[in-house]
Amino acid sequence: MKTVTLKRHLKESLKSLKRNGWMSVAAVSAVTVTLILVGVLLSILLNINKVAHDVENDVQVRVVIDRDATKEQQAQLKAKLQKIDGVQKISFSSKKNELNNVVGTYGKEFQLFKGDDNPLYDIFIVDTNSPAETISVAKKAKKLQYVYDTRYGGASAKKLFKAVAAIQRWGLVISLLLLFVAVFLISNTIRITILSRSNEIAIMRLVGATNSYIRWPFILEGAWTGFLGAILPIVLVDIAYLWLYGIMSSSMASTGYQLLTPGTFLWQIDLLLAAIGIIIGALGSGLSMSRFLKI
Repeated sequence: MKTVTLKRHLKESLKSLKRNGWMSVAAVSAVTVTLILVGVLLSILLNINKVAHDVENDVQVRVVIDRDATKEQQAQLKAKLQKIDGVQKISFSSKKNELNNVVGTYGKEFQLFKGDDNPLYDIFIVDTNSPAETISVAKKAKKLQYVYDTRYGGASAKKLFKAVAAIQRWGLVISLLLLFVAVFLISNTIRITILSRSNEIAIMRLVGATNSYIRWPFILEGAWTGFLGAILPIVLVDIAYLWLYGIMSSSMASTGYQLLTPGTFLWQIDLLLAAIGIIIGALGSGLSMSRFLKI
């Protein structure tokens, strides 16, 4: 396409947006509502993926040591644990430290169990090379001498990953439905515009204008509609996420997990929303024109 022709098409598309008035506002509003919902869904899905990945990598084996095991026997047990395939790191947590964790989590009333009344056990916390090795390490550790029991977050982690997979599937389905609705609304809006200019288009065809020459201003008009409709969602999603991140980052600090840092992904969401808006706008216009220009 020549530069002169492209400039003309751009001018025509902008004039058409202004000329259509409320119809253009309706189309932009449809894109805006759709992209706000899509932006929120994408932000939620990406953060769920991030937290799920953190949980997966944080799965540990807690090896509960027999109460009667001496310090020397505990050292022997640690040496045997280190020889198990897949073990990356071993740290020790005394029953006093375990009770302090319980008190910090559930309240000061559990301080009654301090000293000789402490019902908890000394524990070796075993980090594995990969989450997939957690179960095998736990099973091997349980067979060792001086081990009372082994515990790991495998069962809860599996439930979490299943829930994440379900949320991802439904989030994708809902996003696609929203985008389809936006394309449909823009398509109908552009179709009404085309019908109102049917005489103009008929004259252009009579004087020899090609279908592509007639089609491009409408496709660009749809792209402008999508771009304008993406501006407000980008601003709202950015502001809302920055506000939510400020609140959640402090409350989640004690868990060891964090949401995605705004600077690492918000600009990607912004670009994606702008691209989606332009694409669905141009697609909606293209569909309307392809039907209208059929001979």
